[in-house]
Amino acid sequence: MNYNETELRVRYGETDQMGVVYHANYAAYFEVGRTEWLREFGLSYSGMEADGVMLPVISLSIKYKNSARYDDLLKVKTILKKMPTASIEFDYELRNESDVLLATGNTVLAFINMKSNRPTRCPKYILDQLQNYSL
Repeated sequence: MNYNETELRVRYGETDQMGVVYHANYAAYFEVGRTEWLREFGLSYSGMEADGVMLPVISLSIKYKNSARYDDLLKVKTILKKMPTASIEFDYELRNESDVLLATGNTVLAFINMKSNRPTRCPKYILDQLQNYSL
């Protein structure tokens, strides 16, 4: 499969007084999708950090289409845009349970060597895990 879909439910604390999801929470929803995408390949942030590599977000864009609301069941679709090099890029679609498109997004994350705090290439073990991934 060339994408991951993860479901989550909007919590009350993620909304404003009108029951609409606060805009910054969409980035957190994308993070949930990205974390589950990694997990599908046997990867995790904690595992990478234990190997001396961190993966900070260096770019985030979100296009809002419709409002997510309190108690909506959301589906985050996470797609690897291209094979990783010194960075890894994901596209996202966020839909509600009626399949209405709520937002699209994109993130770019950089592989950083934790000792030198400098960019590094994607670790070989990650590329090995992705060898059968179809873009």
